[in-house]
Amino acid sequence: MKSIELRDAWSIDNLRLCERPAPKPGPGQVLLRMKAASLNYRDLVVLKRGYGALTGTLPLIPVSDGVGEVVKLGAGVTRVVVGDRVCPMFMPQWIGGEPTAERLTRKLGGPIDGVMAEYVAISEQGVAHVPDFLTDEQAATLPCAALTAWSALVTHGGVKPGDRVLIQGTGGVSLFALQFSKLMGARVFVLSGSDAKLERAKEMGADDGLNYRTVPEWGKVVRERAGGEGIDHVIEVGGEKTFPQSLRAVQVGGTISMIGVLSGGALEGKLGPIVTRQVRLQGITVGHRDGFEAMTRAIAQHRVQPVIDRVYPFEALREALDRLAAGAHFGKICIRHSPERDGRSVK
Repeated sequence: MKSIELRDAWSIDNLRLCERPAPKPGPGQVLLRMKAASLNYRDLVVLKRGYGALTGTLPLIPVSDGVGEVVKLGAGVTRVVVGDRVCPMFMPQWIGGEPTAERLTRKLGGPIDGVMAEYVAISEQGVAHVPDFLTDEQAATLPCAALTAWSALVTHGGVKPGDRVLIQGTGGVSLFALQFSKLMGARVFVLSGSDAKLERAKEMGADDGLNYRTVPEWGKVVRERAGGEGIDHVIEVGGEKTFPQSLRAVQVGGTISMIGVLSGGALEGKLGPIVTRQVRLQGITVGHRDGFEAMTRAIAQHRVQPVIDRVYPFEALREALDRLAAGAHFGKICIRHSPERDGRSVK
């Protein structure tokens, strides 16, 4: 089968289009013919071995999120049948319950092989069905970006009608957070460095927007626009540079869901307000299969349409990753699995 692998050294320049034997499903496993994949910022971090030893070893098939068709069953499989369309879970051993070191360690796209291959063999417990009305590319966006937003807002956040939610940016997690917040009846504030993107977010239902480039001290402004009391729930994807402003924006007893560290990983900010205003700081690491299945039931019920920025062919993974790194996207960048039959380097 064709696959894209990271070889020789940890660098995006070492992605290669390769040939390797197709896997065979063992007992309790299913074989998926992959149909599409979607990119997350994590995929860029993995290419630089940004998670240290937890990133895995080379060679490695990158990219964690995708959707495939079940084409073969191992002995004893009962959860799916041949022909089903399913997503492999980002953390295939986390079925439900509380996180543990074992459940959180094994992750697709590093340290275990990801989805940039024609075929993937995985435990039947590590896959879940996707709504029929979604395209392959839309379905491929669900395992990380959608589930992260769902876990923050619903599983842990308990967002309810009338709540005020602040969303940073217009990438995959952020736009899913916008869609799920509106589904829950919340009022949504969106931050972006682009006025054009803010307008697109408002077209999707955002109630208010602010350009953080023109208003760098946005925490106070957002708080005032939220009626003076502040934000009930902040979707924090920036990290180091945005957290102090999020802390200014959040209300007494509010929640900051720490999801990403796009602006840096150091935590800078006054700790006093967290204590004196009883702010809840919740780390979010995607979520479990039970949460994924609850989310897809809601997506199917409300016909939620994931936002696709652009779709690239299989062999153009490098180009797709470059677009992700540039931050020019609105929504999810996807890959259609149609590998070329020759060549060694990835465009």
